[in-house]
Amino acid sequence: MRAAVWSTLRKVCGTLTGAVGLLIVVLVLGCALFAPWVATHNPDALDVMNRFAAPSGAHWLGTDHLGRDLFSRMVHGAKVAMEVALLAIAIALSAGTALGILAAYLPTRSERFVLILFDVVSSFPSLVLALAAVAVFGPSTGIVVVIVAVTLIPHFGRVARSQTLTLKSAPFLEAERILGASWPRIVFFHVLPNILGPLVILASMDIPVVITIEAGLSFLGLGVRPPLASWGTLIQDGYQYLSQTWVPVVVSSVALGVATLGFTLFGEALRDAVDPRIGREH
Repeated sequence: MRAAVWSTLRKVCGTLTGAVGLLIVVLVLGCALFAPWVATHNPDALDVMNRFAAPSGAHWLGTDHLGRDLFSRMVHGAKVAMEVALLAIAIALSAGTALGILAAYLPTRSERFVLILFDVVSSFPSLVLALAAVAVFGPSTGIVVVIVAVTLIPHFGRVARSQTLTLKSAPFLEAERILGASWPRIVFFHVLPNILGPLVILASMDIPVVITIEAGLSFLGLGVRPPLASWGTLIQDGYQYLSQTWVPVVVSSVALGVATLGFTLFGEALRDAVDPRIGREH
């Protein structure tokens, strides 16, 4: 297993886009994991007398309208983005995979019900669900995670179902059934390991989507609540004071753009490394 992981990473780094994407992913994850040590100041510390300060040795990217250090808030914004993205992807991947495998083994009528449920959830845009959830519960990070996870469950569920249907009639599974293996054993020891690869690749390619959704909801005031730093709230705060300085908007927008670009490049390179057919086509 470890050898396969290293082999895949070597293939990813074998292309320029894959190497750049992996470098950006490592950088963003490093900032998220070690944000308290990377950030030079408390991201929530106010210094109104030093508002809109230009970049300097004390404040590498300057300060915002409340005198808060922009570099520290950008780093902690990476932490918020990764927490929301990884948690939402983990929930959606787990629930979607379970429902997809279940649908593949259910009778036709029950399977159709699960597929209709997927279609119903997919028909609601994330913004509409966010507005409804905020109206009931109020804005919070947890609401963002739940909204994103719910909207992505059909995405993983359909892939898990199609992969399981392809695998159901495999000879080795038929042999397991003849030998008396139980349904849970077949699913956990044979079906799940064989369908997990495409699902992990799909999850890696969905991370930039989740980052963008979180930033968009936070920009609209439907995401994380102040004073918690988020790239979306940083863009919103900077936009309100754009006539004073353009630095906050540019800094947070560049951070968001680079992060989404890096995860997109890494996801595509990982897909090409795992599926040789796609790699040859490219």
